[in-house]
Amino acid sequence: MRMRILYHDHCFDGAASAAFFSRFIEAKFHPQAEFAYTGLAHKASQLFEPGLFDGDENAIVDFKYSTDPRLTWWFDHHQSAFLTPEDAEHFRRDTSGRKMYDPSFRSCTSYIATVARERFGFDAPDLKELVSWADIVDGAQYADADEAVELRSPATQLTLVIEGSNGSDTVQKIIGKMRHSTLEQIAADPEIQAIYQPLYERHLRSMQLIREKSHCEGGVVFFDLVDDGIEGYNKFIPYYLFPESTYTVSVSTSSFRTKVSVGSNPWAKEPLKYNLASICERYGGGGHSKVGAISFEIGAVDQARKAAGEIAAELRS
Repeated sequence: MRMRILYHDHCFDGAASAAFFSRFIEAKFHPQAEFAYTGLAHKASQLFEPGLFDGDENAIVDFKYSTDPRLTWWFDHHQSAFLTPEDAEHFRRDTSGRKMYDPSFRSCTSYIATVARERFGFDAPDLKELVSWADIVDGAQYADADEAVELRSPATQLTLVIEGSNGSDTVQKIIGKMRHSTLEQIAADPEIQAIYQPLYERHLRSMQLIREKSHCEGGVVFFDLVDDGIEGYNKFIPYYLFPESTYTVSVSTSSFRTKVSVGSNPWAKEPLKYNLASICERYGGGGHSKVGAISFEIGAVDQARKAAGEIAAELRS
């Protein structure tokens, strides 16, 4: 029996969700299952190509809903979980009992663990650390910006590797290890360390670049990395550099999209006034109330910059 698991790629919670879900399926339904993983990324074009659902059973975790009849399991916790109102209605009509959605959870991993325990009687005490850190990483529950940016813990080091490694191979190796190993054991693996060290050097360079490119006005940090070839960065760097800020808006590019990122300071001194997912949804993006993003086509830099400028102005107001 082949189980295809589609997960949010280059995301700690996405990887942890895939690992926990695998353990759950193996223990409660298919002990001899062969697991195959596919990383999914938010982009402006079609998210679900027809060939993705090639398993005997197919699951999506920590990513948007699909109406494909071959989809067997679905777990998500994002406010922007549905591409269209019709998709949301399709989900509401589902009677399988295996399509799950609850945006009140900080992490999809925690949601899967809760449903697995309460509805199916499955628990994995050895994965308690994984579930806890998924909540911290995806829910921005770090003690302070130093913990999030200085990468002193195995979990934050693995987050850098998951978010920064090329392709999906490394992330899928980590998913395999997450199923049975501690985060400390995974982070200490020589193969993982060999990937981590150059990424850490890049992390330090990106901190300096963001320091140089950013300006903070009206509580909003804004920077544009399009001309610098930086595909991603630790989203807490702006609050590490500008602790007085409330929001961040940035523009960047990657191999498959032009991206506007919108975030809020987890340690902001002022109460947050805006739902960032709702703002991003107006431009075709989405996310959570406190963090969101918009994906534009490759080369749509002017369009992305226009949206970023409008959002930054709105947040400053």
